Amino acid sequence: MGQVFSWPVRVYYEDTDSGVVVYYANYLKFFERARTEWLRSFGLNQDKLAQEEDLIFVVRRATLEFVRPARLDDMLEVTVEPLKIAHVYIDLAQEARCATQELARAELRVACLNRQSFKPVAIPQYLRGVL
Repeated sequence: MGQVFSWPVRVYYEDTDSGVVVYYANYLKFFERARTEWLRSFGLNQDKLAQEEDLIFVVRRATLEFVRPARLDDMLEVTVEPLKIAHVYIDLAQEARCATQELARAELRVACLNRQSFKPVAIPQYLRGVL
């Protein structure tokens, strides 16, 4: 649907477990950072959207598959690919790679909510146009 966005992430000691490989839950953090930078690449700031428009984006669903481990000091590329932009949600595919090796992949549904009520709201047309 859209262009694939890529964000570099280095694996630090704090990201690893006792085996010095990335702790599985940290891939969710890497994916979150990439989504934040993906929005920034369009000039969108999540805090500004929350404060000025009462809009927040939250993960509604995530399906992850872990393929290979990342290790301490690896340089990863974490991608974001929009699959579908619906009325109140966006479906995304994300992937973490080290060079040519796929490490983890995810499909996520990110919902647009009102910051005060936490109820779903329509993604504003200008955001739909940008994304």
